Amino acid sequence: MRTIKFLLEKEFRQIFRNRAILLLIMVMPIMQLVILPLAADFEVKNINLSVVDHDHSPYSRQLISKITASGYFRLQGYQASMKEAYRFIEQDKADLALEIPSGFERNLIRENEQQLFIAVNAINGTKAGLGGAYLSSILRDFNQDIRMEWIPPMRLQPLPTIEVIPKNRFNPQLNYQFFMVPGILAILLTMVGGFLSALNIVKEKEIGTIEQINVTPIRKHHFILGKLIPFWILGNVVFTLGLVVSWIIYGIFPQGNIMAMYGFIWIYLLAVLGFGLLVSTYTDTQQQAMFVMFFFMMIFILMGGLFTSIDSMPGWAKWIAALNPVSYLVEVMRMIILKGSGWSAILPHLGILLAFGVVLNGWAIWNYRKTS
Repeated sequence: MRTIKFLLEKEFRQIFRNRAILLLIMVMPIMQLVILPLAADFEVKNINLSVVDHDHSPYSRQLISKITASGYFRLQGYQASMKEAYRFIEQDKADLALEIPSGFERNLIRENEQQLFIAVNAINGTKAGLGGAYLSSILRDFNQDIRMEWIPPMRLQPLPTIEVIPKNRFNPQLNYQFFMVPGILAILLTMVGGFLSALNIVKEKEIGTIEQINVTPIRKHHFILGKLIPFWILGNVVFTLGLVVSWIIYGIFPQGNIMAMYGFIWIYLLAVLGFGLLVSTYTDTQQQAMFVMFFFMMIFILMGGLFTSIDSMPGWAKWIAALNPVSYLVEVMRMIILKGSGWSAILPHLGILLAFGVVLNGWAIWNYRKTS
């Protein structure tokens, strides 16, 4: 213990001596947590719509008013032909083009049917799919309104109906920030812990102090623990600050067992710091360590379930996600913060993270070559 105490004193002095790094550790995650949830919103709004109205009838104007009043579409203007509308789509001024043929109102009244043409810019497949679905839903509602308008009064009799009353659990207001903030907090904690620990041993190699440490009677596991514990403490500080910011800015407070959440964070930090130290034992320069960690961080973030649901991934990707510690943290954060889960719900994830921590830290201790 005395040896670890001296190592911890050395590490904390090095950390607090570099004020710029300390400010980056504390300020950068907070700034990102404030900004990113406001911008990272997958809800599709402000879909640019171009309209080609060949009918110019009360019904066509009523339809366009219904579309623009929905709040999802932004009318970019009326074009005289579909050729001009296609040009708007090619210039990215419009996402959808709606063509209303001549005789639209007349055919609805006389023939009880009329076809409309919708052209969708499908470069962004998600936006195209949702935009087309929104517009189709509005057209169906408009069609239903027209039918009800033309039903003879004598036929208006009460018909059996099924009333559906949805209840949104865990996020009643359907606030997308409630879904994103826990995941972004998990990513920030991973980046801070992973990058700092990956640069730790490499820094000793670059400045030459690793040789002085190697000739001391310090054991390998003492050295790795001395490198791990300071950043484990800083990781908990960053996480606590993130929770405070989430509560103050977004009104998000854990609904579940806070000690269960911190218990999971403690084990998770052991795993991600162990991975960073393992990378540090294999690399010789900080530049190498940064590139290696960047490679793995891209995989961890993109396949962690924050932006893409793991259930929607192909089978081989699910196997990779099962080896991704970030996927377990993102899921557990949402379980505890939003669903109010406790120890019993997170125990399977906790066991997997504990196994990650033991393997990665043991590997880092074994791979650190202490030679005199």
